[in-house]
Amino acid sequence: MEPYSLNAFISLAGGASILRKAEAADTQRDRGPLHGRLIAIKDNICTSELPTTSASGILKTFTSPYDATVVKKIQKAGGIVSGKTNLDEFGMGSHSKCSYFGAVTQNDASRGEALLPAAYTGIIGFKPSYGLVSRWGVLAYANSLDTVGVLAQSTQHAEAVFEAINGYDEQDPTSLTPTTRTRISNLLSQRRRNSSLRIGVPLEYNIAELSPEVRRAWICALELLRNQGHTILPVSLPTTKRALSAYYVLAPAEASSNLAKYDGVRYGTRAEGPDGAEGVLFSKTRGQGFGDEVKRRVLLGAYTLSAEAIDNYFIQAQKVRRLVQQDFDRVFSLANPLLDVGRTGRQNTDEKVDVLVCPTAPTLPPTLESLEKQSPVEAYVSDVFTVPASLAGLPAVSVPFKASQGQEGEGEEGNIGIQVIAQYGDDNLTLDVARIIEETR
Repeated sequence: MEPYSLNAFISLAGGASILRKAEAADTQRDRGPLHGRLIAIKDNICTSELPTTSASGILKTFTSPYDATVVKKIQKAGGIVSGKTNLDEFGMGSHSKCSYFGAVTQNDASRGEALLPAAYTGIIGFKPSYGLVSRWGVLAYANSLDTVGVLAQSTQHAEAVFEAINGYDEQDPTSLTPTTRTRISNLLSQRRRNSSLRIGVPLEYNIAELSPEVRRAWICALELLRNQGHTILPVSLPTTKRALSAYYVLAPAEASSNLAKYDGVRYGTRAEGPDGAEGVLFSKTRGQGFGDEVKRRVLLGAYTLSAEAIDNYFIQAQKVRRLVQQDFDRVFSLANPLLDVGRTGRQNTDEKVDVLVCPTAPTLPPTLESLEKQSPVEAYVSDVFTVPASLAGLPAVSVPFKASQGQEGEGEEGNIGIQVIAQYGDDNLTLDVARIIEETR
């Protein structure tokens, strides 16, 4: 099926150029797992050879003068950029329907954090620990949350891409320094890895909105892990119930600040004709250039940062974020390397777990028709299981599962994602557990 029939790509690299690069790669085999591979880049990541629009009308004519660090690293590893994928405008959404270039009609695989589209399309989605992968050259949505993710057909492929893009970047102020990376490595090396893992099951993730198909897949995944000799333990993450609300205060607040520069004067495509309605120089430009979802989040963010609302919303959301992080730190056997500098790699393991396993999304993949009937708030609920790990900056992997038919024809067929979450910096463990599920499902 042609990529444009799905509207999955905003731009594609020239066929002749791709062929030349692929032919050159064929003459240099055994140069690494990415050598000669065609790799699609999300269109909010800067590339000098293809436009970077972030699926927004305000950037529809923009081509970056430089490549993002992750693009440079992929190319250095021999990867070939095949095109730029469609997405929700500036990454604001979960289903790639809020794009200036139109919704992705099926097989949506373009969201930055990677987990939801991976769950919906039956592939691997990997979100590394915040700060491991450079964000330099990535158009910002929410600085404290943005993480370059990987979509792949297998955990092996995802790990290969991660190894290529992981590393310190002095151009990115949020990039983990070599000293911190060494501390994490030392902490992990002190840990005694047993053949049997302790798998945590977050009780608060068993919500009323969880569909029967997803619940069955979750139980099946846990049974697979138990049959492999791993121990299944219930854990409590009480602040989970507040995480979604906190996220939708913090992310729009940061977005309203980040998107302020798109005024058609310093950045962005300026609207034709006179601008400046009601004395605002760029009102027409921003009104035409931004889509409804971006306008909604910018207005929400501007309000929560206002003098009369910041204490009740933004500050409270930051407190919730810290509680979410503390919940995770309390259940993981590995100490948080960013907070527990002087501690050993293992805590009291009697009630601790190595990883958490839970669904990626609470329901089967929705249709575009069903999404049109939802309110924005209802659409946000699909992020309920991915948001806590994002708030805490933890690594997470979504592994595909198929929803099986219920007895007597009950239930539906569809892709389901099972999510593996680990302590900060323990990215390889998430991939290891994901591989176990992948190979035994």
